[in-house]
Amino acid sequence: MTTLKSKLHEDLNAAIKERDELRSSTLRLTLAAITKEEVAGKEKRELSDDEVLKVITKEAKKRREAAEAFAQGGRTESAEREKAEGEVLAAYLPKQLSDDELNAIVAQAVEEARAAGAEGPRAMGAVMKIVNPKVAGQAEGGRVAAVVKRLLAG
Repeated sequence: MTTLKSKLHEDLNAAIKERDELRSSTLRLTLAAITKEEVAGKEKRELSDDEVLKVITKEAKKRREAAEAFAQGGRTESAEREKAEGEVLAAYLPKQLSDDELNAIVAQAVEEARAAGAEGPRAMGAVMKIVNPKVAGQAEGGRVAAVVKRLLAG
């Protein structure tokens, strides 16, 4: 069984052979982030595929935020580069939920939470508790929270 990390290594080697600078540098940085995570604790350990996915998600989010910052600063070329690196990483992540799918999941969770008696500010936490496991890795926390807030505001 190949792990996600070994798949990243294989893809890196292929990208180097193909002289694909964008892919190889993106995968190199991501593997470095994974290694950094592996040695972060008291003892070195191998990350599970889920943990590797979390690292890739974090790296992809960094690229998205950097792309936005560069775009706002008028640095189009840098923004494009960050966006392209984000797309390389997105290929390793679960497909993101569409707005409609996310709205449906959150709406159902809001009903469940209200049925359980969650009201007011406490409802946010109750709804997030129901939604998070259902959307894990398929929608970013900030995006989920925004939808929850909007639907709770009614």
